[in-house]
Amino acid sequence: MQHMRTLLFLFAAALCSAQQQYDLLVYGGTAGGVITAVSGARQGLKVALLEPGRHLGGMATGGLSRTDFGHKEVIGGYALEFYWRVGLKYEMNRFADEVAWFYEPHVGEQVFAEMLQEAHVEVHLGQRLRERQGVAKTGAVVQSVTTEDGTVYRARAFADSSYEGDLMAQAGIHYAVGREAIAQYQESLAGVRDRTPKHQFLVPISARDEHGRLLPEISSAPPGAVGSGDKKVQSYNFRMILSDDPNNRVAFPKPPNYDPHRYELLARLLAAMTTKLGRPQIMQEVTLIAPIPHHKADINNQGAFSTDYIGGSWDYPDGSYARRAEIWQAHVDYTKGYFYFLAHDPRVPKSLQDEVNTWGLAKDEFQDTRNWPNQLYIREARRMVGDFVMTQKDLQTELTKPDPIGMGSYNSDSHNLQRIVNAEGNAENEGDMQVPVKPYQIPYRVMIPKRAEATNVLVPVCFSASHVAYSSVRMEPQYMIIGQAAGVAAAMAVRENKPVQDIDPLQLTAYLKEQGAVLENRPPITGPGFFHSLWQKFHPEESRIRTLP
Repeated sequence: MQHMRTLLFLFAAALCSAQQQYDLLVYGGTAGGVITAVSGARQGLKVALLEPGRHLGGMATGGLSRTDFGHKEVIGGYALEFYWRVGLKYEMNRFADEVAWFYEPHVGEQVFAEMLQEAHVEVHLGQRLRERQGVAKTGAVVQSVTTEDGTVYRARAFADSSYEGDLMAQAGIHYAVGREAIAQYQESLAGVRDRTPKHQFLVPISARDEHGRLLPEISSAPPGAVGSGDKKVQSYNFRMILSDDPNNRVAFPKPPNYDPHRYELLARLLAAMTTKLGRPQIMQEVTLIAPIPHHKADINNQGAFSTDYIGGSWDYPDGSYARRAEIWQAHVDYTKGYFYFLAHDPRVPKSLQDEVNTWGLAKDEFQDTRNWPNQLYIREARRMVGDFVMTQKDLQTELTKPDPIGMGSYNSDSHNLQRIVNAEGNAENEGDMQVPVKPYQIPYRVMIPKRAEATNVLVPVCFSASHVAYSSVRMEPQYMIIGQAAGVAAAMAVRENKPVQDIDPLQLTAYLKEQGAVLENRPPITGPGFFHSLWQKFHPEESRIRTLP
């Protein structure tokens, strides 16, 4: 009997330890998730941040080091504080500046970790939501989430800050995947695009080989009628961090099962462009090179055939964990093969090949993943469908909102979705969208689910927007801006015991203004001094943030 009582006691203790109670549970350690957690904790909430992987910051520390800021003056609040803190690490004040927009991944992750530690956020790495029945609800109220190891996390409010929106989906919140047709929201940029000039083949390249077979990396499916909707999502890639310092570079690795024929289309394109230009292309014309500190660069897609794995992302948003892992690895293999081809294939012009080989993986970045970025650039996955859906008009004509929480300003920017055979029988990329916008306000409603679906969940990353609108708002600074508002909104809902739909948006706006948020298109009134004083408010025992040695 005593043995049985001991077993029951140990079982009860284990059950207790596996159930945690919080005011706010944030799922997803993206940049938006980190700031959501920090924001809620600074409001006095007990906050836990669950990250499925082993790193914090998502793309903001996973390779996207060339910040997509658009109009810098619309970035304020805790987002600007992050870039200011990064600037302190580099002692930017020596150059009559305080903010670093381009930085090394490990420095950005260090700053996020410090912000979380200072705010006393509980961070749990390697905690992925159980794939099925991972969210428990009573009516429209989410009660808890369960991770793969069986740990149950209970909270009064939840924020899904993941790129995938898994908590949102399991909570029964309605969402969309893919492109809407023009008719759905009356968006001229929606649906399948007509021929577009950017990241396009500038010379005719036959889509077929001498036997009439399609070349690799070209889809055999019809593209769809111009303006029609589909379930395809824009291409993903890895934002590579390369070094041209011989003492800090690793040679481009050869992927298993490497087949140079996979890049036949690229070989033909390079030859045709040499004829067109009267010279071989340079590396900047086949990859976008953005220098960052210490002889490194953030490498992005550039041109018709580059680091974007066009057509490889379609199954990712609603894919099982196993399917997503396959897609992730397929992107690794494609990208490794791409750089290995450029570095070694004899069909690559020698001058270009020599230039490529002055670069390699940065030895001091991503050290636990063999210098490979730890985050796939998931440019778009699921998108919530709330009572309010942000659309093209909210970027171009209806720029102000009654419930603003921040601003956006980056172009409508969607990468190509598919590589097709056009009417002339040549390879053509489809889906690119690069359309300027005016600085616009982002409303609180963008992250609120429909009341019948969830009353204590906020969605700062997979927010409610059409494909067209999401293509502009999806930038890392805006994820952080929305995340700051999510943390404050969660605190208001918890303290007032209200659904997130019922908090006072005007009061939310007022709180955000006090925290340095930029809500109007004019030069911000907050500067480095504001953030220094804000930091000292939480750390009166110290006078400055330590810089890197």
